[in-house]
Amino acid sequence: MRKRAKRGKRRKHAYANIERRMPTSLVAVLGTVAASTPRLHRQVMEGLPFAPLERLQKALGITTPQIAALLQIPVRTLARRKTEGRLRPMESDRLLRTSVLYGKAIDLFGGDQDAARQWFLSPSVSLGGSTPFEYAKTEVGAREVEQVIGRLEQGVVL
Repeated sequence: MRKRAKRGKRRKHAYANIERRMPTSLVAVLGTVAASTPRLHRQVMEGLPFAPLERLQKALGITTPQIAALLQIPVRTLARRKTEGRLRPMESDRLLRTSVLYGKAIDLFGGDQDAARQWFLSPSVSLGGSTPFEYAKTEVGAREVEQVIGRLEQGVVL
């Protein structure tokens, strides 16, 4: 009986280690959001706090109208969210999607946030002249930016 109990504890502990950790660059961009995928999912469904949005805006050096366009909401609604202190789930998802991409760009440039910011906000031939930031507004665009980052990581000239 004792051996079974120990084996069960080991399995339970092994499952606890399965939770994937978010990349350090993403946590640096968003701040104190959950570091594991299940907890982050819950936070997005509840609506992320407004502070991570401000951190991303500052990190990218973009204007309030640009961040509102990213979230696909009017500037006045963005001001209301700031007063409320929390984003809605869809807005949180858009923020997270862009933050993940920007975090991957930081990783691509070896932690150099200035180089990552410049690349993220500059037109790209592989994105039809659009910026990765603009492509981050949609899920299909975000997947394309991920593919571009993957090709760049492997040394494929675009």
